[in-house]
Amino acid sequence: MLDLVLGILFFNVILILFKLFERYKVDNLQAIIVNYLVAGSCGYIYADNTPALNELVELPWIPLAILIGFIFITVFNLLAKGAQVVGMAIATVANKMSVILPVIASFFLYGDTVSSFKIIGILLALLGVVLSSIEKGKLSFDKKYLWPILSIFSGQGIADVLFTYAQKKYVEKPPLFISVLFLTAFVSGLIILGVQVAQKKQTLLPIKKLGKNVLWGIALGVPNFLTLFYFYSALDNGFMESSQVYPILNMGVIVLSALSGYLIFKEKLSVINWLGIAVSVLAIAAISAG
Repeated sequence: MLDLVLGILFFNVILILFKLFERYKVDNLQAIIVNYLVAGSCGYIYADNTPALNELVELPWIPLAILIGFIFITVFNLLAKGAQVVGMAIATVANKMSVILPVIASFFLYGDTVSSFKIIGILLALLGVVLSSIEKGKLSFDKKYLWPILSIFSGQGIADVLFTYAQKKYVEKPPLFISVLFLTAFVSGLIILGVQVAQKKQTLLPIKKLGKNVLWGIALGVPNFLTLFYFYSALDNGFMESSQVYPILNMGVIVLSALSGYLIFKEKLSVINWLGIAVSVLAIAAISAG
């Protein structure tokens, strides 16, 4: 349980840093790319007895790690696009609702128990996501922008399903697996940045601004590695089934991030948002009991 709590805490640190990105005008993409390099380096340093490159590429989980890393950076960009065209609230709902995919996969692929408490908790979790994300009393969007919503939902959900599959079937050295995953995201991000620079949608100058983006990316990379490491440990230690770990992580992040926003950044929460937080707490209790 401690692994899951630490995963939630470090994930919340990431969200606080993202909020500070906005305040200090940090370039998201550049900082995220640096973050992936730092997080991948942390995994490599932490791993024991790292194999030679020719042995590394022969490990059975390498294709999965590369695929998940590519999906990571893709979903990040889809989140940015979704926030622009449908709003952050709906993009967040799509991202968090994706928890249903790894939960369903856990029931069918790994024989996780199906109990009334767990089902009630999962339904409460989905309700909590919606209520806690509602802004100005509604969640509405132009139907022509349905594609980023579905892409965020399916992309995050598929990444989670593949991550759990790799954890259960192949991975013996979690830090090394996490390192390859993050470094793949780093390389993919560099390619995206290169394309944007070529299209004059991005600039690496002035150097002073680039340096600021690098420093914030370094600050983000360490908690990002720790979040995924402790989340993996929560899946791996057998204390809870994966169908419990995913929704509890999501609900814990929602509750803690909402409280952090309220206490640290003085963000206003509506009565509906507070209701969503309360429902999320109930969801955690029900899923834990399941």
